[in-house]
Amino acid sequence: MSSDAESSPDGGTSRDVSLLGAVAIGIGGMVGGGIFAVLGVAATQARGATPVAFGVAGAVAAVTAYSYSRLSLHFQSAGGTVTFIDRVFGVDDLTGGLNIVLWVGYIATTALYVSAFANYAATFLPGSSDPGPVLIRVLIFVGVLIPWGINLANAGLVARSETYIVGLKLAILALVIVAGVPSVSMDRLAPATTWPSFPSVLAAGMLIFVAYEGFELIANASADIEKPTRNLPLAFGISVGLVIVLYVAIGGVVVGALTPEEIVGSADTALAQAAGASLGQVGFKLVAVSALLATLSATNATLYGAARLSFTLATEGELSPEFERKEWSQPIGLHITALVGLVLAVSLPLASISTVCSAIFLTVFAVVNAAAYRSASETGARAWIGAVGAVGCLASLIVLLVRSWSEDLVGLIVWVALSVAALVVEKLVLRRQGQPDRAWAESS
Repeated sequence: MSSDAESSPDGGTSRDVSLLGAVAIGIGGMVGGGIFAVLGVAATQARGATPVAFGVAGAVAAVTAYSYSRLSLHFQSAGGTVTFIDRVFGVDDLTGGLNIVLWVGYIATTALYVSAFANYAATFLPGSSDPGPVLIRVLIFVGVLIPWGINLANAGLVARSETYIVGLKLAILALVIVAGVPSVSMDRLAPATTWPSFPSVLAAGMLIFVAYEGFELIANASADIEKPTRNLPLAFGISVGLVIVLYVAIGGVVVGALTPEEIVGSADTALAQAAGASLGQVGFKLVAVSALLATLSATNATLYGAARLSFTLATEGELSPEFERKEWSQPIGLHITALVGLVLAVSLPLASISTVCSAIFLTVFAVVNAAAYRSASETGARAWIGAVGAVGCLASLIVLLVRSWSEDLVGLIVWVALSVAALVVEKLVLRRQGQPDRAWAESS
């Protein structure tokens, strides 16, 4: 299954995604709307400990990325996470429902990214101090339309566009970090005076966890990646490692350069405000440009993965066979993800969307880590790392839900409702198709 010569799931033998392209897909999925949309909220909660919050969340992501790398090598498929869960645990109502929840997570992250795109795009227009809901909704539509158009092409084009966009936005962010260091006040990072309680730091890290989830999109492209035995582990490791360093540095610059009052007052554009403190209006605009590129590329990568995820769910009987149909040479799930993501973006507060996204991916990642633990003898993974990842994700989920109970009840309710709905839909699909609960081995 892990042979470098294996044909792609699209029916050919071409592997046209290089290591650089795979890393770009991972970074493009991570350095997107999450960091730009909810950084201000996380910094307000964690204050001087914001870099620590990012580090804790990054540690959970790094352990999970190891599990993904081992499972991706053994189960190379456009289905990625779905394939891992189904082949290790079998297909039944629970695993099928979880896979649908994962697709919902892709839809929610699409909503998160395009919302952030709209907020930053508005800063370039007249009346940016109060753009109004109509303009924001128009910009949200644009933020969906552009990456949807890119995804009408093949995997190679998606990867190549990611490479250029990711390279440019990382260069801009690096410039902002370097230029912002002289403006950082160490007093605003001092543990004794600026750090809140440790539970608050953890909660902030889990709120921003959605900013890390994009690395799992590499798994969806595993069958398209050149020399997978070498490149898959490297792609996961490089992308997650670089993003952890980037986020920790960004967190330090923001809370070190801005007062808590300034962060609260500009929560939607906190990073741009921090750049403005050192580089003036030029710095603000540089970050705004970077935010536009980041959210577009993250939406691009998310739609890419969502299209293949929904197609795989249909082929494995976990969604209606209608989702195997293609429109404009792409799975119909691509178009549904873009449309429903658009609806969510104009319906829910940004913080609630972030809560939903983080809760969904922590739930799914806990199961993926458990799959790595259970299949260790088959995949060659270190079982103890999978166990640590599963426990870490579950503990992080609990921290996030406790925070949501008191601070974001809307996000908590939406997460519960979507999870229950996914289980119900899965049960109805299996029953309608006359397929009883079954193990993977029985359906192969």
